[in-house]
Amino acid sequence: MSLLHLLRTKSTTISSITKTLTSPNPNSTFSQFRQLSTSFLVTKTPKKFRKKRKKQESPRTKLVQTQPNINPHFENILLNDTHFRFLTKTKEFLFKQPHHVLRLDDAGKLHQQLGFPRGRKVVKSLQRHPKIFEIYRHSDGKMWIGFTDFMEQLLIQESCIMDEMESDRVNVVRKLLMMSKDKRIPLSKIYHNRLLFGIPEDFRDRLRKYEDFFKVVVEEDGKRVVELVNWDPTLAVSALEKEYMVDEDKVKKAFKFPIKHGKALDLDERDERKLNLLYTLPLVSPYSDGSKLNLWTVEAEKFRVGLIHEFLSLTLEKRAYIHNIVEFKEEFCLTKHTYQMLLKQPRTFYLAGTEMNWSVFLKDAYVENGVLLNKDPQVLFNEKLYRYADMKVLEPSNDVYET
Repeated sequence: MSLLHLLRTKSTTISSITKTLTSPNPNSTFSQFRQLSTSFLVTKTPKKFRKKRKKQESPRTKLVQTQPNINPHFENILLNDTHFRFLTKTKEFLFKQPHHVLRLDDAGKLHQQLGFPRGRKVVKSLQRHPKIFEIYRHSDGKMWIGFTDFMEQLLIQESCIMDEMESDRVNVVRKLLMMSKDKRIPLSKIYHNRLLFGIPEDFRDRLRKYEDFFKVVVEEDGKRVVELVNWDPTLAVSALEKEYMVDEDKVKKAFKFPIKHGKALDLDERDERKLNLLYTLPLVSPYSDGSKLNLWTVEAEKFRVGLIHEFLSLTLEKRAYIHNIVEFKEEFCLTKHTYQMLLKQPRTFYLAGTEMNWSVFLKDAYVENGVLLNKDPQVLFNEKLYRYADMKVLEPSNDVYET
């Protein structure tokens, strides 16, 4: 076929296609194609007709408890923590500064250390507690923040409480070490959680007085670790075991570790009750070596539940945030399933707060209205401090030495 013939054929084909495309005939091939093709297009639904998707709640605000299980008293305790976060963190930070003062310009950059929201003015937070903090102009012309004279008197009183309770705090640290896997805990972990147990700021210096109990070892990486020197069997008795001796039935009902034994055993009601009882009593001592237990057995779960119960019983307010517990995960042989494990024990533990930051309460340590049954002297001091912190003017009847 000649080249000229091919060009003519191609020209004819293009011409016929052009006519087809421009033809006004509704029955043309393109028209039919256009009608068919549009049927496959997904048209956009107007905004007013679209179904509104339910907005997923953020883990920062979604409560771990659901209705009707929510206990408003416990939830309010956590709200109180939030309300006094600035007071608590600023008090701790200022106390460690020379002369208990800090330049206002420097304070504005320390939102994380002082506990006020990022981007906010620190002055507004300070003004919420006029009986605790004051702002003044120093001789250098700069603005400084510090404690009021009234607060300095309160700090002296708190220091006296720390001295009076020192032997009790020493026993708390000893018990924590006795529960740990290798009878040793990094010094930094105890320091980070000192407020939880009422341990004083200078406890690292106080340890030197108790060489019969503790030994501080410096590892190759420079990390300082507290080691237990002597095991004390009188301390290796958990609060749960003590309670069991007083009220056996109450402890039996406190926890539940069900096991599926099926109907194949053909047990009568009495024998089935005995078998279930075997998996209910939480008497695996938290002072035993949990690292030797098979990780996923009922016995290991009893150990972990009992250990957290003992951990909470050592705290001032019989409660702790999850980050306090997780920090000791390695030392206490805990797993990543701590949340699910505690959720299965609603008779003893109450989980409060949000999915992002939840807390565990020992329910039996509180009365129905959320008030702690037995209050440590440090707890009583903190409650008094919070009352003063919310006052704009100190009432004449109030005294700094009031208990």
